[in-house]
Amino acid sequence: MTPAINLLKKQKVKFEVLKFKHDPSSANYAQEAAAKLNLAEQQVFKTLVIDVDGKLYIGITPASQQVDLKSFAKSISGKKAQLADKNRAQTATGYLLGGISPFAHKKPIPVVLHETAKQFQNIYVSGGRRGLEISICPSTLAAITKATFADF
Repeated sequence: MTPAINLLKKQKVKFEVLKFKHDPSSANYAQEAAAKLNLAEQQVFKTLVIDVDGKLYIGITPASQQVDLKSFAKSISGKKAQLADKNRAQTATGYLLGGISPFAHKKPIPVVLHETAKQFQNIYVSGGRRGLEISICPSTLAAITKATFADF
């Protein structure tokens, strides 16, 4: 089990784990999950580590869209946002790229969930490893991670 799954079990919340065989040549992890699990891309969310003015944030956005970094920065009253360096993201979260989960990071990182998540009963996010997705209610995810909702 991953730290993310262990945390969800400890919290005694409702969630489901879905597995698929990850293709090492795939770089679009959330889109790969959507395709292999036959899920709608707008319901599969990717977890991005975003550096805003030198501070790390987790941005959770649908696989079907690119994150608008300017809007992301604005949503948290920041000025400049960029995707975090791979090594910094992996060190801060404790997960490998493509398996970064919204849950159970090595260091506390503020979480911002795209507001479109509210329209679904469940969304799919990384379970902490490539080829592992978690189905969870967006409000449950927000409660556990203390996430805010924003349009970015």
